[in-house]
Amino acid sequence: MALPRDLPARALRESVQLLRLGAPLVVNNLAIAGMGVADTVMAGRLGARDLGAVAVGNSLWIVSVLLAMGTLMALSPLTAHAWGARHVRRAGAQWRQGVWLALLLSALLLVVVRGTGPLITAVGVDPEIAPLTIGYIHMIVWGAPGLCLYLTLRFVSEGVGRTLPVMIVALFAFVVNIFGNWVFMFGNLGAPEMGAVGCGLASALTMWLMLGLMLALVAGDRHYRALRLFARVDAPQPREIGRMMWLGVPIAFAMMAEAGLFTVTALMAGILGTVVVAGHQIAMNYTALMFMVPLALSAATTVRVGQALGRRDPARARFSAWTGIATCTVFMAASAAVMLIAREAVVGLYTDDPAVISVAVSVLLMAALFQVADGAQVGAAGALRGFRDTRVPMALCLVAYWAIGFPLAWYFGLHLALGPGYLWLGLVAGLTVAALLLVARLVFTGRVPRTPSVPDAADPAALPPAYATPASHRPEG
Repeated sequence: MALPRDLPARALRESVQLLRLGAPLVVNNLAIAGMGVADTVMAGRLGARDLGAVAVGNSLWIVSVLLAMGTLMALSPLTAHAWGARHVRRAGAQWRQGVWLALLLSALLLVVVRGTGPLITAVGVDPEIAPLTIGYIHMIVWGAPGLCLYLTLRFVSEGVGRTLPVMIVALFAFVVNIFGNWVFMFGNLGAPEMGAVGCGLASALTMWLMLGLMLALVAGDRHYRALRLFARVDAPQPREIGRMMWLGVPIAFAMMAEAGLFTVTALMAGILGTVVVAGHQIAMNYTALMFMVPLALSAATTVRVGQALGRRDPARARFSAWTGIATCTVFMAASAAVMLIAREAVVGLYTDDPAVISVAVSVLLMAALFQVADGAQVGAAGALRGFRDTRVPMALCLVAYWAIGFPLAWYFGLHLALGPGYLWLGLVAGLTVAALLLVARLVFTGRVPRTPSVPDAADPAALPPAYATPASHRPEG
């Protein structure tokens, strides 16, 4: 069958729209990653004890953040559907229910994270850093309510196609977090010198300031006025909150499954010695940096697909989905080319130790093999979220990462002891299988009309009366 003559022009237009939406999210991702780098560097200046406490505490905190972030991410496709269908007051009502969900998640994090002290001791964390680690997580968790409430505004903003405020808040947070570290970690401006615990305090305060700035940006931007976000205080609606969790919890577990595979691979690298850990960390840092771009484009793809489905335009949704996957894949193919051609130069930016360089170069060669698959899988995951398809993709990710990726990493990297590069064979296999399964799922989802298991945001008849938007209040265009 011949391709439409205007296909290249349509693909270019869609790519431009995707990049326009995703570019601020790229900056956001880089700024958030930069906060982690700044915490590590500044803790390192205090000594190994504080650095170790921040590293261990942050690894526990990140798991908690992924759970909350993934669950609340359901607001992005739900808002995109409602916005595309011009049910803008419904989008506002969904956000108010999202606030209740954020408060619920915050309470959960406060209880669970503050209760991990005995776990830290039980798993054998060095007694020298265990008290500091516990102090760090006990301090940073107080930022959980601010972070969760901020995420509700962030994902609603993404859903209506406004990503610039997200970027502004992230850049602000990057600067404020460094300043807070300088004050509380090192005891400046009259503050006590708190070390790693001060890092947790700075992070917690930054989360609340992110919420405050995002509230100010949203309240002062007329683009959001039709949503009437702050028009009323709604009582909790269990059905609506359950609907968000039905979509969001699988997103959270899929994200945790992928992050968990990378974390376990890092732990296995630790078994092979200090040089291997250093080389592995260089490769992990560089690949994570490159991943920030397709991760942002994936979020933009969710919005483009969701808005098209809200307008009841499934053909446009499918086109946006495949364009998003193609754009993510092309970028990661370019990243793979850089790794293949200039991996020695890349590693040279991190270290001049010959032994570490040798390990990092071999690992980056293996990492280059999964770049294209990584782009395809993250693009497909974003598209499927736009279709509000999250439970099957979660199951596919669990199979790819933990039934295939992890056993291969252990078998070739540790059991056969073929070298550090073969630890990453598990990542190559897991991400490749995930890409194939998620793309296949998208083919099925895009062709077969699915009966939603929750009320359709574009169908007023399926909504409670308080959530429907009168035609006179729906925006044009």
